[in-house]
Amino acid sequence: MRFGIIGSGSWGTALVKILTDNHLKVNWWIRNAGVAEHLRKKNHNPQYLSSVYFDVNRLNISSDLENLIRESDCLLIAVPSAYIEQIFDSLPVDMFKGKKILSAVKGILPGKNLLLNDYLSQQFQFKNDDYFTVMGPCHAEEIAAEKLSYLTFSGNSVTAAEEIAIHFSTDYLNTITNNDIYGVQYAAVLKNIYALGAGMAHGLEYGDNFLSVFIANCADEMAGFLLKAGISHIEVGIHEALGSVDEKKSANYAASVYLGDLLVTCYSLFSRNRTFGNMIGKGYSVNAAKLELNMVAEGYNASQCLYRLNQHFKADMPIADTIYKILWQNVNVKEGFKRLEVLLV
Repeated sequence: MRFGIIGSGSWGTALVKILTDNHLKVNWWIRNAGVAEHLRKKNHNPQYLSSVYFDVNRLNISSDLENLIRESDCLLIAVPSAYIEQIFDSLPVDMFKGKKILSAVKGILPGKNLLLNDYLSQQFQFKNDDYFTVMGPCHAEEIAAEKLSYLTFSGNSVTAAEEIAIHFSTDYLNTITNNDIYGVQYAAVLKNIYALGAGMAHGLEYGDNFLSVFIANCADEMAGFLLKAGISHIEVGIHEALGSVDEKKSANYAASVYLGDLLVTCYSLFSRNRTFGNMIGKGYSVNAAKLELNMVAEGYNASQCLYRLNQHFKADMPIADTIYKILWQNVNVKEGFKRLEVLLV
């Protein structure tokens, strides 16, 4: 299987590392000519995960997106959701015919307020059966350091997802599969929003006791939204035996790709959403926090997208609503959290 990687940020770079560590040759689309040339000459990305060095003989680095797509069997999309339409809208309608798409995008496309697979379906008539996601609590920095991590590959067919996942299994990365492409994407969107709130709480100098209560309530709110969105397998503590290994159980909402990713994004110092929220809690304006972070915090746009999306699902979401109003409706962050204090259980 020939992989084409679209994106050269920290997560895209980490995913290229995983594939090349497994001795695969990959096509890598890099828009920035300076970054591409640096990689060819110096063997590492000068902007992200610069400690990771590549065997450039395994890389076909290109700025020609259409040619990269033609030369690849499976396209791994690892760019922020806000840039997807800008990159893809001008492509021919049949550009992805016969391809598989693996999404590492943890956000909603703000222009159309759609998950990536729904955008691809509308724009390119792309079928969900050829769409897969790679999600989970897996910071790029820990992949660079080869610390043991877990990634979940989701597809309508678990067998097809396993055929992709096998290429990513390494000594430092365990792979899991399921058939929940909508649930894992919504969970990824929500955990980024809640991580903004966790950062705000830290910036406001709430302690660990409050933060634990806050995150527990976020987990419950996330589960309520997933139920409203039609996700069915989220009962905690209920499993079925999985495959031939008796100890291996089917995943539920407490699994790594749902609750695990929420926890690490809310607690980890690697989390850009937590960092962004921390700035807001300390009194930064949204624009000042954007400039200071100098990276995309997916939860910022996602908070508005999710607020609009929930007009349809009508889930009870006071935490996500408060974060949205702080970021987009100028609600004072201290006042917003004072209102939340009495709602948490």
